[in-house]
Amino acid sequence: MKRLPTILAALLPAACNAAPAAKAATPTAVVAFVLPSKSEVRVNVELARNEDERRRGLMYRRSLAGGSGMLFVFPESGPHQFWMHNTYIPLDMVFLDADKKVVFVEERAEPMTDTPRGPSAPTLYVVEVPGGWARSHGIEPGVTARFSGVPDGAQ
Repeated sequence: MKRLPTILAALLPAACNAAPAAKAATPTAVVAFVLPSKSEVRVNVELARNEDERRRGLMYRRSLAGGSGMLFVFPESGPHQFWMHNTYIPLDMVFLDADKKVVFVEERAEPMTDTPRGPSAPTLYVVEVPGGWARSHGIEPGVTARFSGVPDGAQ
């Protein structure tokens, strides 16, 4: 047992000088929008599941690849509003209700503005994608979505 303090004493300076651990990557998932034709349009999304992740969203990003975005998951339905504070790229915001049905699409939200955007109808999820993506893929009110890779309790 006397060796344990010696081993800890030897390891402590190395641990103190080690580089800080990298921030964990944001979990990813897939949102599949099911069009009236029954074909699917998929988008790979980062997840924003808690208040801090939702507050930061896609702020400070300089680009967002087509077919990628962010899924905001709220703890309860309500008339969620979004702004573009510190967001450098135009985005489409796709608002979904608790049944994962599109109820509103905000197209090409103007970057770097504090104007609130969103429907007065209750929503539970919002998918942000590059500006113009929703229209070019036929995403409009009435379209439904399916999620994969979203942990239980976050859908």
